[in-house]
Amino acid sequence: MTKQGNRSVYKQDDHPVLESAMNFARNDTSPRLASPVVELRQYTLKPGRRETLVPLFDRQFIESQEATGMTVIGQFRDLDRPDMFVWLRGFENMEARKNALTAFYGGPVWAEHRDAANATMIDSDDVLLLKPAWQGAGFNLSGLKRPAASEAENKSRNGHLDGIVEIQNHHLRPGMEADFARGYLAEAVPQLTANGVRLLGAFVSEHAENTFPRLPVRAGENVFIGVTGFDDEAAYARYSAALAASHETTQADRTKPAETLRLTPTARSLLR
Repeated sequence: MTKQGNRSVYKQDDHPVLESAMNFARNDTSPRLASPVVELRQYTLKPGRRETLVPLFDRQFIESQEATGMTVIGQFRDLDRPDMFVWLRGFENMEARKNALTAFYGGPVWAEHRDAANATMIDSDDVLLLKPAWQGAGFNLSGLKRPAASEAENKSRNGHLDGIVEIQNHHLRPGMEADFARGYLAEAVPQLTANGVRLLGAFVSEHAENTFPRLPVRAGENVFIGVTGFDDEAAYARYSAALAASHETTQADRTKPAETLRLTPTARSLLR
């Protein structure tokens, strides 16, 4: 650790816990870190309409979006908010985002199904634009394969949760993203590892200008997003209990308490 003025700056090679955490978070052999730019989208739906949107999305809006060059990373039901649909999509860069969104929203699939999709929604403007918090912190989608639409539709879920994905959104004071990410690597990631939790990705705000203003984003946000995966409800409960028993971290760098999204993937979500 070195000093710059009155600030401590971590380097990977001078802190063994930090080095171990970064090795855990990074997968240098992965050819598919599908998240140089990510949108985290939360849709508020009309009461009872989520089960209309989910099969429509899984059937019509995955391959059609990916054909334009983006990646549909994951789509989820919110376990605590029955009228919320949450999803993530990734882009190679901001120019690629502009081109992909222009192609999709100007294309035939959206034109055919937009009225049905929009009819389920109250609000679709809760969108955060993100980038990986450190090198290798993006979503590693290597080896993951989503079921075909026909296979997913024919598979009965019987109410079973196919794992849990948790998204924690930390609202930070301006300029605090990098420091918070260093602290997360040094403190939170080892705790995740010790409790058998999968770190799926970590992100901070992307402050670049919105290249597709037709779809608004929450400009001016300063956030750190941690995304973790649990095999089942029991694993999530064990980690929650361990977290509750641990020492609380300082709130000095935050503008309000963290938001926690408890999500379960849809049948065709790649991330789970």
